[in-house]
Amino acid sequence: MSSQLQARPFDPAGLLELASGGAKGDRRSLARLLSLVERGGPAARELSRLTHPRAGRAYSIGLTGAPGAGKSTLTGRLVSEALAHGSGPVAVLAIDPSSPISGGAILGDRVRMQDHALDRSVYIRSMATRGHLGGLAAAVPDAVRLLDAAGWPLVIVETVGVGQVEVEVAGTCDTVVVVLNPGWGDAVQANKAGLLEVADVLVINKSDRPGVRETRRDLVHMLQLSGEMEWTPPIVETVGSSGEGLGELWEAIESHRSHLESGEGLARRRASRAAEEVERLALDACGHLASAVLGRVPAPEAGLSPTSPGVEAALAAGRTLLERLSARELDVVGAADELTAILGRLLTRG
Repeated sequence: MSSQLQARPFDPAGLLELASGGAKGDRRSLARLLSLVERGGPAARELSRLTHPRAGRAYSIGLTGAPGAGKSTLTGRLVSEALAHGSGPVAVLAIDPSSPISGGAILGDRVRMQDHALDRSVYIRSMATRGHLGGLAAAVPDAVRLLDAAGWPLVIVETVGVGQVEVEVAGTCDTVVVVLNPGWGDAVQANKAGLLEVADVLVINKSDRPGVRETRRDLVHMLQLSGEMEWTPPIVETVGSSGEGLGELWEAIESHRSHLESGEGLARRRASRAAEEVERLALDACGHLASAVLGRVPAPEAGLSPTSPGVEAALAAGRTLLERLSARELDVVGAADELTAILGRLLTRG
């Protein structure tokens, strides 16, 4: 499969055939497509174009929080709740730490949620962070869109938890669930990390431990300091290991979904998410162009033909810029301004 995709990276028919197989429940096709998305590159971009018109129906839930908060256990329980309430089938993207050797996800999907490993109504996929500090694989938006287009009505994204920039989970999900533990100062740390700003539902997991009352008090106080809110995140106490409070958690998620769908909230959130993704992709493309102009990557890797007159002039201007910078005839701010002008001319010429 890998060699086939590499040999024909822009074969719409081949990609559509795989997508069709995934939509019909062919898990091997879906797994291959997700691997393609995870690798990135031209074929993944083409797949994104193909799946976009067929997506837009699935609802996504993101679970985020510090490592050890019990997110994997809660995810497994949430899958059961979703199926019990007729909201399935359910797809799960478990974002895991990357192996420093292979680059793949260290934790396996079958290890995480054994209860659903053989359930045909559940699809579980581990994806590697690949060093992305937000705790989210860079390919997650495309992966969610692929699962949506393949006919999975509910997608749950569980993050690894690496600190402050994990608020990026909000960029891929319709409802964001922030998981905390009692007695460890999680509420304060979550507030510092900005998680409370993106939380739609707050969960105090492992609530059979001491410190629940203090954690709830801290959360209520922090929410009050946030001022008037269009939606006030409910605080739910759970014990993931026993399933206690999972019914209330599912009700809170459904309540937030109803809130979004009753007005323009869901449409606004998705429009904002799409704009952010477009901006990120455009910035990535400009970054590749800048790297090529500065000689940091070969021009073809940025989609440039070195023999094109406009490109040739841009590459020469980049070399001159670096020479002037090394000779201290130009400062870094001035160099950045000149590089921006070079890119502008390059983009204008097409």
